[in-house]
Amino acid sequence: MEPAIIITRGDPWFEDGNIILVPREESEPSEPDDSKSNPVGFRVHRGVYSDAVLVLYIFIESSCCRNHCQGMFEIPQPDAIYDNEVSRIRRVSGFIHALYDGATFNNRNVDDFFYLAGILRLSTKYFITHLRSQAIKYLTRTWSYDLQGHDTMLDLAVRTPILSYSPSPEAPPSGLSYPYIHPMHVLNLARSTNVRIVIPSAMYFLSLYPLDDLIRGDHPKLQVTHPSKPSSALQSPDLVHYTLMFQKRIDGGRTSPPACMNKNGKTCTRNFQRLRARLGTQWVVRTGPFNFIAQAITQVNQDPESFCGVCGQEFASDAGKYREKFWAELPGLCGLPGWDIMKEEELT
Repeated sequence: MEPAIIITRGDPWFEDGNIILVPREESEPSEPDDSKSNPVGFRVHRGVYSDAVLVLYIFIESSCCRNHCQGMFEIPQPDAIYDNEVSRIRRVSGFIHALYDGATFNNRNVDDFFYLAGILRLSTKYFITHLRSQAIKYLTRTWSYDLQGHDTMLDLAVRTPILSYSPSPEAPPSGLSYPYIHPMHVLNLARSTNVRIVIPSAMYFLSLYPLDDLIRGDHPKLQVTHPSKPSSALQSPDLVHYTLMFQKRIDGGRTSPPACMNKNGKTCTRNFQRLRARLGTQWVVRTGPFNFIAQAITQVNQDPESFCGVCGQEFASDAGKYREKFWAELPGLCGLPGWDIMKEEELT
């Protein structure tokens, strides 16, 4: 007779459910271990899973669940679902709730990202397309595919207070800026789940960090701890893309157009050169080129004494077009197709 397992009730546990999911590490022995506590199971409805995903349906159809005392279920050990991704009870609980009620994503702290990471991994592994699409769309709200989303994220980063975080009770707290997570983790999560549309944005922000900082891996955002944390290491194939992105910089040369209203363009041209020199002294590795260009446009527009209306308008137009062109080139620097192709593949 097959050995029975006493299941500890997890959340959710539906009394009218007809299947119990028991997450377990693949490395765990198949024979019961009396030294360990009873495994946690989730009593759910067969139809929810058979409708949601073929992989789980195969597991469910091969399971042999029978009523046990006090409403528990008896699950033969060989038929339990083995999955190192669902070994963390908290992630499984969140995943099951998401299947029933849909996922609710936020960006209030580090744990919100890791919750999304767990949902994205599991929905990818088990082909649950609606949850995967929901997670990807939420990721693009921060790691955007267009300049408007990029600018919105930067504005939030400036206005959002620093979050105090400590990886352990013994460690001193560190300040994490919005969006609280390191782009390295976003990049590696995207690679592991085959999500391409957030890679250019993540790689762009990653390029704002010097390579030696990334190699040391001592940034507070890389020191966060969580079972769902992606790798904190820059993978070899991405090193090439990081280098190309890092080298992308602004062309500083500019002269006034023929229509300049200030003495044949000499005054405006001279002031553009001064602006270039001043901005050049402010440029550091951590200065994002897109934000840097936007700041230059603002400075020209707010200085009518140094730049005539014609030069100011033409500079704003040319700089705006440069931002758009630069943004359109980001996927190519990462070895990816254009934004429109990735939007069609992953967001529709």
